Amino acid sequence: MSDSQKKVGKKKDKKSYPESDSVKIDLENDSSMNMDVEDDEVHSVEVDDTNDSDDNKSGVKRQRKERSIVWQYFTKLKKKAVGGKVPSKCNKCNHIIIYDSKQGTGNISKHIKSCYGSSFKDVGQMILNSDMKLKSSTFSQSMFREMLVAAIVMHELPLSFVDYKGFRDLFKYLQPDVNIISRNTVKSDLLKMYKREKEKVKEMLMESPGRLCLTSDLWTSIATDGYLAITVHFMDKQWVLQKRVLSFSFMPPPHTGVALCEKVFSILVEWGIENKIFSMTLDNASSNDTFIGLLREQLNKKLPLVSRGNFFHLRCCAHILNLIVQDGLKQIDECIYKVRESIKYVKGSQQRKEKFIECVQLLSLKRKKGLRQDVVTRWNSTFLMLDGALFYRRAFCHLELSDSNYKHCPNALEWEKIGKMCSFLGVFYDITNVFSGSKYPTANLYYPHVFMAYLTLKEGMGSEDEYMRKMADLMMTKFQKYWSDFSLTLAIAVVLDPRYKLHFIEWSYSQVYGRDSKEYEYVDEVLHSTFHEYVELNMDGGSSTTSNVASTSEASKGVEDTVDDDSTSVFGVRARLKDFDQFQSKDFLANKKSELQLYLDESRVDRNSNLDVLTFWKANEFRYPTLARMARDFLTIPVSTVASESTFSASGRVLNEHRSSLGKDTVEALICTKDWLYGDYCSNEVNLDELTEDIMSLDISGESNASNSMNNSKVTTPNASSSVAKKQ
Repeated sequence: MSDSQKKVGKKKDKKSYPESDSVKIDLENDSSMNMDVEDDEVHSVEVDDTNDSDDNKSGVKRQRKERSIVWQYFTKLKKKAVGGKVPSKCNKCNHIIIYDSKQGTGNISKHIKSCYGSSFKDVGQMILNSDMKLKSSTFSQSMFREMLVAAIVMHELPLSFVDYKGFRDLFKYLQPDVNIISRNTVKSDLLKMYKREKEKVKEMLMESPGRLCLTSDLWTSIATDGYLAITVHFMDKQWVLQKRVLSFSFMPPPHTGVALCEKVFSILVEWGIENKIFSMTLDNASSNDTFIGLLREQLNKKLPLVSRGNFFHLRCCAHILNLIVQDGLKQIDECIYKVRESIKYVKGSQQRKEKFIECVQLLSLKRKKGLRQDVVTRWNSTFLMLDGALFYRRAFCHLELSDSNYKHCPNALEWEKIGKMCSFLGVFYDITNVFSGSKYPTANLYYPHVFMAYLTLKEGMGSEDEYMRKMADLMMTKFQKYWSDFSLTLAIAVVLDPRYKLHFIEWSYSQVYGRDSKEYEYVDEVLHSTFHEYVELNMDGGSSTTSNVASTSEASKGVEDTVDDDSTSVFGVRARLKDFDQFQSKDFLANKKSELQLYLDESRVDRNSNLDVLTFWKANEFRYPTLARMARDFLTIPVSTVASESTFSASGRVLNEHRSSLGKDTVEALICTKDWLYGDYCSNEVNLDELTEDIMSLDISGESNASNSMNNSKVTTPNASSSVAKKQ
């Protein structure tokens, strides 16, 4: 055997290749290294090393195709080759390995197996093993059941989904050995998943460093069963606002304040959070006043609430704003009626829609603004209806001239009223959008909006138009009725915004009550008393003042320890040193400013800056530890019950007319588990635009062509007009 053959044989012994099973796969996360490996590429070609040296001596390099699989993972750096040793760089982690043709690629293969960047496989490696045979994949029945229940929860599928023959056949086709479970097994697995996720949420609430805020509302199902939804809002350790559905439980009648108190308190005890509650936001139902009074008294017995519960009850600002505006809209009921009837008339038939759009095009009006009929229960939809109708007022006037059947067009004076109303209510529309978001901003942003509403009403009361003054007077009466219920809580929240601080409260209260008012002094007093209460609650953790005093005491104790421990001679020395410590502490505390005073004395951040108030307090948490705890609680307060109400849209789909007999425990498990697992990923919010049809989205050309084609074919069906109307 020649020397070259021996070298080749030795090379074959040392050469090794990565097993396909040794490389993990993550096709979704890394598609940049997709490799299509052909069968003949698995084997490398051995070339006599003596040929390399001969080629190098002659100066002629023979081009060889690198057929080893390792070169799909590594790149040779031939320009840096020294003495036949070529540095090779890993394509994933950029690690450099010296490749020596005499030693083979064993060291490279070892690196590929342990490379932290190699989290991929190609499709061939997924389905084929090292013998190029199909792999026998391991099927987990427990994982299949887990994913099946999760899919039912996520997509709000009926529990009988597993009994559908089509899906059973599909599962059998994908995995012949699958054991299809029944709906009763699905229910059992669902309840197990609910209990497991409930423990996770309970642990999260226990680990929350701040207090918890609640929103609650009642809902009646299609089967007239009452349900109580409770949502908890809190700030996690990273200063990120979180919300979870705490409970969606059956609430039998009567829905009195006493019954609600017993139900809610039992839920809080079940979750073990009765000592962590800070506030509760409710709507304006009459029974809620009794309910909140009883619950406040019961919670104070367990552990006193902050400020004895002065901040515990907050009325839903979105509901209050709706009541205020609805009183104002009564002044133009006739105008609203005519606009609503006008839009109803245009929507009445396909021909009227086309005729109205022809009027719009004839007057060269741009179809950029929508035109929708309002939803009576949502005043902001009424505002959008009036605003849209005002934009197309000339088209409505033209339609009145060209269509004798159109009888409800507002006159010039009414159009003028509508224009002034839209200008006046624009501020309230913006505020409603802020209040009505379940992904709500922090509580500090609400007070400036509420105060802008007050200034708008004050300006309206001085209007030259009598109907505007009457409307503003009615709205102001309602505004002042509820102002005191939420002004104090929102005022303290805005003080904790470094862009406003106490200066904004001083300015706004001077606009409402005049300078040096008792109301402003009361806010300032409550602010400082609340801060001092947090200082007392935080004594164990230590505030800036108490920690400094403690350090002084420790220092004086160290001086005492240096004195000889003689009971007779030392007694007098210690007594004198203690007198000095007391003198120093009094002097220190007299001149030391509290965290609150230091924060208020600092210059304000520019109001127009794009400041995230939570990021600010996260950065200053160690500078103002006590004030940061106070900010964590107040900035968490939700000012509307929209978060709880949004749960009802999901419950309405779960308990529809076809599935109204689900068990109470099953309903709660479906609603809560979906929120805990998927949260905002599966949002239940319904866009206002989805509730009504936009007339201006009609495509005339498409409609006309469809209509002409049907007339030419002379085909008439009962649903022909409706099918044409749906083409847009």
